[in-house]
Amino acid sequence: MKESSIIFFERTFPSANIILIKDQFPILIDTGFGSEAEDTERLIKEEGVSPEDLHLIVNTHYHSDHVGGNFHFQKKYGVPIAAHRWEADLINSCDSEACGAEWLDQPVEPYQVDTKLSDNDEIHTGSRTLQVLHTPGHTLGHISLYEPEEEVLICGDIFHKNDIGWLNIFREGVSSIQRSMESLDRLSTLPMQRAYSGHGPQIENPLASIDAARGRFEKWLGKPEKVSWHACKRIFSFTLIIKNGLAKEEIGNYLLTCGWFNDFARYSFQIQPEEFIQILLDEMIRSGAASWHNDHLIAAAPYQAPQGKWMNMNIKPKNWEFQ
Repeated sequence: MKESSIIFFERTFPSANIILIKDQFPILIDTGFGSEAEDTERLIKEEGVSPEDLHLIVNTHYHSDHVGGNFHFQKKYGVPIAAHRWEADLINSCDSEACGAEWLDQPVEPYQVDTKLSDNDEIHTGSRTLQVLHTPGHTLGHISLYEPEEEVLICGDIFHKNDIGWLNIFREGVSSIQRSMESLDRLSTLPMQRAYSGHGPQIENPLASIDAARGRFEKWLGKPEKVSWHACKRIFSFTLIIKNGLAKEEIGNYLLTCGWFNDFARYSFQIQPEEFIQILLDEMIRSGAASWHNDHLIAAAPYQAPQGKWMNMNIKPKNWEFQ
């Protein structure tokens, strides 16, 4: 048996980072956005793991940038997929709320969850054991994975090196801040040498990042509008990434079709969605989240534009069909 190792791949948007546990029973944690599935396959092959040899794919949560490659690996290679049981039930029933895809207007190709995970489950890779930790906040079924031998935490989007995952108060509940803080408190008790999150670089000082994340959540408790602004800018930036920008004349009509935009306008900011269009655009420019290029609004975050078919793909869980 080849020497066991934990291999971290930092990726640009629209994909999330992925982690390969190279061992007797190789595990891939998260699979990136659907447009990057072949690149995901290439990355693990370069590390000496064939896709057909993957023992399991584990999803930290079901957002499209983390599960988009599931379809490719499950259909082409028959790789089984594991996720928290709450999200698994939504996925397997093709619920319209699955992946948040309908509300977010993000394409996700169909997959099914074979293994339903719960808090404190263990995943064995041969010479390693990963501990499943239920860490709700970013989503209700969000999980982190802890490898005690090397004291490595794989934390999805519960926190990043210099940021935190956005919170969906309309789908995950208004207590998402408190849930996130409880999850951080739990993680802070673990001995950790390093952590890998869903976005950004490897975290060399996880406890410092956890402290910073907790401090930000505490500020949000007193200013809930910051939760909504953080979410709106993150969601709209991701839209701009997967569509490789939007023309000025189409932005208004597009936003008015989006569940997230209408909910935040009416309930978080208490204004009509039509009025919120220009307010959001002004904030995207002011904050540096996006900029205008030849009358197209382009996301500021580094990204790799998806292939053309992905820019207007409209496949959502309610449309999935399984044999």
